[in-house]
Amino acid sequence: MKRLLLLALLALPSFAAPASAQTITFVTEEYAPFNYRDGKLIKGATVEQVEKIMADIGVGYTIDVMPWARAFSLARSTPMTCVFATAHNAARDSLFKWVEPLLVDRNILIARQDSDVSAGNLEEAKKYVVGTQRDDYTEVTLKEKGFTKLDVASDFNATLRKLLGGRIDMMPISELYFDKLKADQPLKMVTVLSSQPMGIACEKNFPDDLLARMQASLDRLIASGEQKQIFLKYGLHLLK
Repeated sequence: MKRLLLLALLALPSFAAPASAQTITFVTEEYAPFNYRDGKLIKGATVEQVEKIMADIGVGYTIDVMPWARAFSLARSTPMTCVFATAHNAARDSLFKWVEPLLVDRNILIARQDSDVSAGNLEEAKKYVVGTQRDDYTEVTLKEKGFTKLDVASDFNATLRKLLGGRIDMMPISELYFDKLKADQPLKMVTVLSSQPMGIACEKNFPDDLLARMQASLDRLIASGEQKQIFLKYGLHLLK
C-alpha cells in the first residue's frame, strides 16, 4: 500500500505543472549587431529586446546561437521553442506563432566596392552570382524573384567571407546592418531586394496566453521608446 501511495504522489507533479512554469528556448544565429556571441555572453539589439520581454513577464528562458538552418528547424519542430529575428512573410506566416516587430527592415543586395557589379533593378541583378544562407528567408525570396545563380552557405559570416574574397558577386543583407558594416568594409549597395517585419517565431503549439503576454510586453517596449534606444546603443537607426 505504501509503495502504491508513493508512486501516486510522484506522478502528481506531471499533471499539476502549469504552462507558465515551463522554460522557453530561444534560438538565433550569429548576425552582429542584432544577435551574436561575445565570449560566453550572447548580445545584440534583438537579444536585448528578448531579454527585456522575458524579464517583464517573469518567465524562465534560455538563448542559444547556432547556424540558421538548425535554429529555424528547431523552432518548427520543438515545443516551447522560438527563433529570432525571423522575417515574417507569406510563406512563413502559417509555420509559426509570431511576436513582432523586433524591427522592420529592408533587405538589400550589396557588392564589393572595387567590383564592376552594377544593377539598377532586380532583373539586371539576376546575371550575377548571389550568395545567401541555407533556409534563410533571403534564399526563398531570391528564388521567388527568379534568381538562379545562387551560392548557399551555412551562415551569414560564411557568405560575407565569400563576398569579400571575390567568390560571389553579391549578397543580401539587412539595410540596418549594412549602414554600420560599410564603415569598416569596402562594400557598396547595389539594389533593394525586399522589405519585411522581423519578429520572434514560435513553434505552432506555443501557448496562446504566453504569446499574448510576450506581444504586450514588446508593444510596451516600442511605445516607451526603449526599443529605439536599444538600437541607438548598437549604432543602428530604425528606418521609417
